[in-house]
Amino acid sequence: MDIVLIKPDDKKKVYGALSQSLAAIEPPLWAALIAAYARDKGYSVAVIDAEAEGLSPEETAERISNANPLLTGFIVTGSNLSASTWNMTGAREYIRALKVQSKDSKTFLWGLHPSALPERTLLEEGTDFVCCGEGFYTITELIQLLKGGPGDAGYNIPGLCYHDGANVRVNPRPNLISSLDDLPPAAWDLLPMEKYAAHNWQCFGSLDKRRPYGVIYTSLGCPFNCSFCALSTLFGSPGIRYQSPRRVIEDIDTLVRDYKVRNIKVIDECFVLKKDHVGAICDLIIEHGYDLNIWAYARIDTVDNKMLKKLKRAGFNWLCYGIESGDEDILKGVSKRGFGRDDIKRVVEATKGSGINVLGNFMFGLPDDDFVSMRRTLDFAIELNCEYTNFYATMAYPGSSLYDEAVRGNIRLPATWRGYSAFSEECLPLPTKHLSSEDVLRFRDKAFVEFHSNPGYIDLVEKKFGHKTVEHIRQMLARKIERNILKEL
Repeated sequence: MDIVLIKPDDKKKVYGALSQSLAAIEPPLWAALIAAYARDKGYSVAVIDAEAEGLSPEETAERISNANPLLTGFIVTGSNLSASTWNMTGAREYIRALKVQSKDSKTFLWGLHPSALPERTLLEEGTDFVCCGEGFYTITELIQLLKGGPGDAGYNIPGLCYHDGANVRVNPRPNLISSLDDLPPAAWDLLPMEKYAAHNWQCFGSLDKRRPYGVIYTSLGCPFNCSFCALSTLFGSPGIRYQSPRRVIEDIDTLVRDYKVRNIKVIDECFVLKKDHVGAICDLIIEHGYDLNIWAYARIDTVDNKMLKKLKRAGFNWLCYGIESGDEDILKGVSKRGFGRDDIKRVVEATKGSGINVLGNFMFGLPDDDFVSMRRTLDFAIELNCEYTNFYATMAYPGSSLYDEAVRGNIRLPATWRGYSAFSEECLPLPTKHLSSEDVLRFRDKAFVEFHSNPGYIDLVEKKFGHKTVEHIRQMLARKIERNILKEL
């Protein structure tokens, strides 16, 4: 075997009490893409999804050893790209288990977090290499080099970070893949597709139908540069590349035909951005007559009524808006310009009016937040009454400008990478100019309960999704999230 790609499992630690039945079990799309690219180049490839299969580090190490690969790659991603940091502690445990069982195994780490902190990752995590950026070219070149030995040129591969004696070398990155249509389709055949399940809220009203579940992309990157987001670290700078609608529909067709998938997530950081791209994809889905339950990210300032109607016809039953704050001054402070509270209310109402459910994402603990502004955000969320709402405590993810500012300002950051997970016991959000980390986290946890137990919200859920979904939400709220920093007070 030339290469085995591993999706480590750290779900119980990063999602805590929510890990068993509420969070999605998501296909590792990037592992499937990298596997397909390597296979297309003629290399033998396997993927082990330790998370989906519930494999311990030791069990995974045994499987790797049985395959006897030339190279083992640990793909550190999650339900969103920022989750790369959450999963780093788990990845370390899997690498160490492999090194105990097979000390000469060559390993690499890939993901947003390793790309953000390549030198630190190489020194701390016990891996032989870090692959920065998209990884396609870097990983396949590394396989080829290992098959023939380093030679006189050493590890002179673009995007590779490696040990050079007592030094750490980080090579300049290769160019990005210019045409996404040149990438082969994701290698779903290497994954246990029957084990994946959608988020609970995506299947409100039919919670027993969360499987099967698939993930697609129609673009990579994002043209925006929000201070709390680290996405551009993976691609080198803000920007976006699109896959053709023809290729997108081929990917959907594979999931529907070969794996009977109905629930789909579009992983694009902002799918509803380029109107002709979105429209063409919707037209093809409608033409094929699929019966899909899709969710995707959108922006308040990029949708209109015509687009919403077409999205609904195509099976987009959920759109997620990054609303972040109900305080316009707070939004300006994190580069969320271009829309205000009135725009948000208008678009949320229009989305609901089109028959599409709204997932609202809000953040507490943005740099200028105080108790008044956070309460304003919570009240705004209650006013909007989205079909589901996520409340996050602001984290300074490695690769974001918030992280750089926190390091420069010597601000306390989580002691472990798990501490960057919004739902872990070790969670430590950023303090603001006015509030401590403890203040922010306590407010966040109380806000989540207050919103989802609000009579207006419960009434909405009862009418739209039925009594079983209401009971599910009540069971969800009964699962208390343990917080170490709040125990210490």
